[in-house]
Amino acid sequence: MQDSTFNELADLALRISGQHIPSSKAYLMEARLSSISRRESFATLDDLVHCLKARPNQRFELEVAAALTGKLTRFFNEKDVIEQIVSHALPQRLKLSKSGRLRVWCAGVSTGQEAWSLAMRLKEQVGSPLAKAEIEIVGSDISSDCIETAERGIYGHFDVQKGLSIHRLMTNFTRHNTGEWEVNEELRKSVTFRRHNLLHPAHDLGAFDLVLCSNVLSGLAKSAQREVVDTITAQMLPEAFLFLSQKETGEGISDTIKPSRDMRGAFVKQSKPVKTAVA
Repeated sequence: MQDSTFNELADLALRISGQHIPSSKAYLMEARLSSISRRESFATLDDLVHCLKARPNQRFELEVAAALTGKLTRFFNEKDVIEQIVSHALPQRLKLSKSGRLRVWCAGVSTGQEAWSLAMRLKEQVGSPLAKAEIEIVGSDISSDCIETAERGIYGHFDVQKGLSIHRLMTNFTRHNTGEWEVNEELRKSVTFRRHNLLHPAHDLGAFDLVLCSNVLSGLAKSAQREVVDTITAQMLPEAFLFLSQKETGEGISDTIKPSRDMRGAFVKQSKPVKTAVA
């Protein structure tokens, strides 16, 4: 791959998804764009970039940028964060809810495992106040392919082996003759998936009591991190919580959030400063 090809693709990823791809990770481009290259019969990424420049196509550009995003995920990848959400954050939000309804946004959900993991953990809350609550989980991602996989809810044996106990697998999935495992209908009732670019406003997704955005910010350029956080906080209800990956921090990214005083590992919306009247 020529340097000019890397630069074109890196610029495309930055412009469309906010992703920062350093030159040291140029090898990732080959792997992440391999399926598109095979489908379109491009011998090299140089050919792919030549096509992008010769025949500009916004839909194809978005597909390429989405393919370049990181998709490393697994069931219960953020086990401690999910436990904090189910045991403390959502019960606290439920106490403030007059309708008994809660909405959770899994932003940058990739192929859906994070949303399904949270749904499984909520299903296990038999006898707790959460069991009687109406909880909607919305998963979003920039990649149409990822959202299609998440909606299908069908995963290979290798995928379900990562993070799922035998009990959770047998309770929440049905095995196909192909050896693949499909999410049960009962689990699907509370989870929906939408394609969405976190650099764009998310008003159509509605307002949320809690947002889980893990392993997204760390792959973005600084300016894009701020845009994404601002997009998320715009959809957070008063006193709603934002959780990131345990390896990430939201401090110093945007003045729209601050660490929660009473919820470990969470962020809340920053109150707007009160303007002092000048006599």
